[in-house]
Amino acid sequence: MTEARKITRARADRKRRNRRIRRTVGVIALVMLAVVGWSLGHALTRPGNDPLGTKFVEWVRDHGGGGAVNKIEAWWYSGHQPPKGGTPKGGIPKVAAPVAVHTHAHVDTPPTTIPTVPDAVRPFVANPLPGEGVWQPTGKLVGGVPAVYQTFVRPDTVHTSLLAGIISMDQRRLRSVLYNGLDIPGGGGWQHGASVAPADDAGLVAAFNGGFRLDASRGGYMTEGRTMRPLVDGRASFVIGRDGTATVGAWSRDVALTPDVVSVRQNLDLIVDGGSAVPGLLANDNYRWGATLGGKIFVWRSGVGVDAKGNLIYVAGELDIVSLANVLARAGAVRAMELDINSGWVSAYVYQGTTPADIHGVKLLGAIQRPANRYLQTGTRDFIALFAR
Repeated sequence: MTEARKITRARADRKRRNRRIRRTVGVIALVMLAVVGWSLGHALTRPGNDPLGTKFVEWVRDHGGGGAVNKIEAWWYSGHQPPKGGTPKGGIPKVAAPVAVHTHAHVDTPPTTIPTVPDAVRPFVANPLPGEGVWQPTGKLVGGVPAVYQTFVRPDTVHTSLLAGIISMDQRRLRSVLYNGLDIPGGGGWQHGASVAPADDAGLVAAFNGGFRLDASRGGYMTEGRTMRPLVDGRASFVIGRDGTATVGAWSRDVALTPDVVSVRQNLDLIVDGGSAVPGLLANDNYRWGATLGGKIFVWRSGVGVDAKGNLIYVAGELDIVSLANVLARAGAVRAMELDINSGWVSAYVYQGTTPADIHGVKLLGAIQRPANRYLQTGTRDFIALFAR
């Protein structure tokens, strides 16, 4: 064989190899695209009332893209910070008055010597607006009296157009239930699944969001006799007893697993302890309080605590972690924890109506992104619902 023919054959062999390689790479790429497309399509079309954008972001996080999502979110929020000064549009909101409803629940009205209205919340700003920090009864009457009160304060003396909403829930008249989302904690066969059942509408009084994704909560999750993630000593814990009474505390210090405990939802560390924001609480501590969006940035945050009388205190708004803790403490919480953050997840409602035809939620703050029927429809995250006793 001549040298020229050898060169020609070698070139032909290389071309054939290159074609085989290209075909193989193409097939692999198509398979990968098909797998990614199936996975993404499954995530976007699975049950749940989360917006498509939220489902997409959660899918990216689940497939190793959390770092990229964090950077994009931090960039977006850094350019959408609240203005300095100003007042909330429309002033302090007026809430819907409580309504009398007929339910099978019954609570004996406590003696009149026991106060039912929480103490007013002292405003943070020097010149409070009319009604700022003043509790307003709302929701449903239980045992003939209000079980839920709401108030609003401006939590920041610089960004004075921002409002934090606060709910006080009387546990002498209300019982708490931990509901389990399709993804958080996942699983199945729950007695209290991904939404409030229509049969329970009559007694439903309020509901609010749970905590971080379990892989980011640095804590555990136990309910209905199932431990979905091991409980961690020292972690901030929302604990529900067999009679529906809830409390907040550090695990193994304030609260522990006893035969009376039916549900534990842990999330990070306490942010209020002994009635004050915990020492060393820093707004720029990205690791402890939500690296998802950067600790320095004002984002939607939520938290829950318990006051000295046993009332649950829930707070939500555009807050840094220090402001969230300060509002919870100012509202009377002796111990409190951060719950979920980000506008896609923070949501709280009080309810009026007793049947699927007329029940409706009322948002704590009008700027809450999720619709008022969020917890009446199948959802992906856990949440807390409160019912008349």
